[in-house]
Amino acid sequence: MEYSVIIPARYASTRLPGKPLLDIAGKTMLQRVWERCGESGAQQVIVATDDDRIAAAATGFGAEVCMTSPDHASGTDRLQEVAAKLRLGDDAIVVNVQGDEPLIPPALIEQVAANLARNPQAGIATLSEPLERIEEVMNPNIVKVVADRDGLALYFSRAPIPWARDSFGGGAPELPASGNYQRHIGIYAYRAGLLHQFVEWGPAAVENTECLEQLRAMWNGARIHVAPAVESMPGGVDTAEDLERIRGLFAGEEGGE
Repeated sequence: MEYSVIIPARYASTRLPGKPLLDIAGKTMLQRVWERCGESGAQQVIVATDDDRIAAAATGFGAEVCMTSPDHASGTDRLQEVAAKLRLGDDAIVVNVQGDEPLIPPALIEQVAANLARNPQAGIATLSEPLERIEEVMNPNIVKVVADRDGLALYFSRAPIPWARDSFGGGAPELPASGNYQRHIGIYAYRAGLLHQFVEWGPAAVENTECLEQLRAMWNGARIHVAPAVESMPGGVDTAEDLERIRGLFAGEEGGE
């Protein structure tokens, strides 16, 4: 199985400007992500950016860089531009790894690519992990997913799905004993042909309602394969507190070497 990893990296960030270039124990966050990706089975790992500072830093630590338009509305659009520039075939598999995931397990990158390769009916593959607390199920910042018996997504939502009528209907909600609630993990593998279709579709009404881009693909009939992650997915870097936590983890690891 062959696949490529693309790391979209933007300099602008509301909460952490210049986030890809922030230092984590002597290396930029982007380099930490790139190194993790390099430990997977990917044939190539490419940094996609519209910023010369990020491009220079990435080239400096040995990464392949693809410069992209500054006008993209999302990382998926940036991904598609790279796939087009590389002239990847429609069946080529591309894994999107966010540039703020310095702890991403390489096994998850390999898993999501392999799952897409094994499921030709799907244009996208992604992962999930169990939700075990009612507070998580009810939290709209945690995206839930329900899949069918073949692992194909039925729906993604910020709402608690499936809705447990008898457990959620009144009083203090509690998880039903039979519940199998799954948190969506935001790592995707795409077929390049699906990426080319995706950027032509335009946002769907349901996508705008939930603020979930993957619903655009489902609205247009694309199938998304979902499987339980083989390893736990650590949190990424969204806030200054996240950054300090991860700096501490890397400092501890390297201090013990």
